[in-house]
Amino acid sequence: MSNPKAEISAYTNHPSFFDQQNVQVERLPYGSGIPMGIEQVYHPELGLGGAYGTWGDPYDNNSLPGFVESCLGRLLTEDEVLDLAPLGFTWRHHIEDLENEDHFALEIDVGARFLRKAAQACGWEPSEIQGVLIGSSGPVAHDYTEQIASAAGIPESALKVSIHKACDSSMAGLHLALNPDLPANRQGKRNIANELHGKKVLVGGIEGLSRFIRLSNDSFAMQLFGNGAGVIGLIPGANMRFLVGKTHESFDEKGTLAVRMYYPHSRRNNDNDLMEEVQQAGDNHIRLAGFMHEPKGNVPLAMGSPMGMVKLFVRTGVEVVKDIYSAYSAHMKSLGLQDKQITTMVVHHANLKINKFKKKNLEKLGIDLPMPWVLTEFGNVSAASNMIAFLRQLSGLKSGDHILLYGFGAGTYYDALAVELNALTT
Repeated sequence: MSNPKAEISAYTNHPSFFDQQNVQVERLPYGSGIPMGIEQVYHPELGLGGAYGTWGDPYDNNSLPGFVESCLGRLLTEDEVLDLAPLGFTWRHHIEDLENEDHFALEIDVGARFLRKAAQACGWEPSEIQGVLIGSSGPVAHDYTEQIASAAGIPESALKVSIHKACDSSMAGLHLALNPDLPANRQGKRNIANELHGKKVLVGGIEGLSRFIRLSNDSFAMQLFGNGAGVIGLIPGANMRFLVGKTHESFDEKGTLAVRMYYPHSRRNNDNDLMEEVQQAGDNHIRLAGFMHEPKGNVPLAMGSPMGMVKLFVRTGVEVVKDIYSAYSAHMKSLGLQDKQITTMVVHHANLKINKFKKKNLEKLGIDLPMPWVLTEFGNVSAASNMIAFLRQLSGLKSGDHILLYGFGAGTYYDALAVELNALTT
């Protein structure tokens, strides 16, 4: 019989990310100094790698309520203090309140550093990068992807794609880079997957959520979310090959997780009755903007209880994974490879309860897939989550492995895709 307390301890008994081996730590010159940590990862056989990490002071589950109270200017009620260990989190990273220009400068600096470190991990120079796809829930600037690419030394000719679908953004970006039949690729003037096939591409999520949620005065959000980033380097069609994929959207009518759209959007469903808008934001900049149920008042985010999040994402999420697994099985059968199995799932770490409920419901349908929990030291870092999870599982993967990547986020949006990893030949 399992021991729930021992299980929770196994998930959450971790040192701060900054105190871990292989993490490069420095202090950035903004405000009183912002600590930042980055870890680089590389798989030499696959030629896949990247960089992930966070910035801001680390708060564990014991010190976090005090930080939230200092931001709110009041004490938290007993009902507001979340029991975070069962949700799979030990640490969150938050920054001090800065002037607007310092927030902008900090996040451009942070983003450029992650792009450079991800390229370096793969043995690439920034000048070699031909595509940059970055997901961000609440970007500090409309042209954030262009700004950080330029600051990182990536050529202006490289295709830049900004994706704003909340926590699903990085998976939506990877899907765009790999699946030419994706609706967003078909409705835009440029098919991103076709254009980036065989090229050196960076895909990631960079989330300055401490800035984003600080204005919300939402005590739950300030305890669950934190800063984080993850960027991977791949060559679409070479070391990562698309197999099958599914994208799904279902408007959150109740606003269970309401998010303000700090990015251009017409704020209406388009003529195709889709919630996503594909915009040409510059000569080499495309924006995929998702329609959100926005909160009342001029606040960035308003969320229900953690159990409300479970109800919002589990039922539809299970259906999405069931559909993609069925499509994968049918595809393998058509190739005479019906015995081929998914090696692992790379899932968004919204909170542990959501993922455990999904796994349990999938098992009832006869779908038993590994769904490792690997982000205890970060909290919910939105679009950065899947990329960090991928990089933390990368060392255990090998050429020929099939993996299922699955993202979901407010809106609500879901992207699931199965890919094959291949040894990179030169």
